[in-house]
Amino acid sequence: MNEQPEPVEATSLESQVAEWRPPWQRDQDPEPRHDTPADEPADDSDEYAQALAEEPGPAAPEPEMPPAAPGPEPETPPAPAPVPDDVDLGAVLEAILMIAEEPLTEEFLSSVLERPLSQIRETLGRLSAEYTGDGRGFDLRRQAGGWRFYTRTDYARYVERFVTDGASARLTKAALETLAVVAYRQPVTRGRISAIRGVNCDGVIRTLLARGMVEECGSDPDSTATLYRTTTLFLEKLGLDTVDQLPELAPFLPDDVTDIEDDEQR
Repeated sequence: MNEQPEPVEATSLESQVAEWRPPWQRDQDPEPRHDTPADEPADDSDEYAQALAEEPGPAAPEPEMPPAAPGPEPETPPAPAPVPDDVDLGAVLEAILMIAEEPLTEEFLSSVLERPLSQIRETLGRLSAEYTGDGRGFDLRRQAGGWRFYTRTDYARYVERFVTDGASARLTKAALETLAVVAYRQPVTRGRISAIRGVNCDGVIRTLLARGMVEECGSDPDSTATLYRTTTLFLEKLGLDTVDQLPELAPFLPDDVTDIEDDEQR
């Protein structure tokens, strides 16, 4: 009895099922498939699978580097050494005070030179007495809370001629009056100064500010007006150490000064 051949369609279907691959594995097939016509449009799932394959995975952790060997530590600049005992302390003080732009306190000099405060005070007093005894043209005086070199009063007119070169360096009477009010009533506002003097003092205040004789020092809590006070330069010019050394002015003030200030505040 002759065997009947299997149907062609069944064999073809079984071969297709055996050769079927998921879309994301089709690019990995070693041989091209022959069951898909060449003119059949590609499946969108192939592009999705390719995009997944090209997507970078998680980055590998970087290898830990061994700790760097400690390098040499930066050198710390040496601290200034105190003035040795074999160095003339008076000469050191002269050199410092010669370039000082403002009076230097005994405490500051003691801290800088690392010498006892009593030794600094004794040396400064000795130098000042030596300059006076020798009749020097300069003097070492304690003013405005510190020590500084000044020209001697006996030669002031010659120094003034050299500094001003013919120009007037004196304050006007209005400026002196305004400066006196600030000195005795500080801190004080422009309004109170004008009330005491009886005239507007804005221009005079600007002159005193430019000369460095007065300075701003905050504002009045009631009127928020600017307050003014005298400066260290004012003490130097008058040869004072503090404003407490100003002479008593009460006998020379008019009796209605307090009333004028009360009216100005209203």
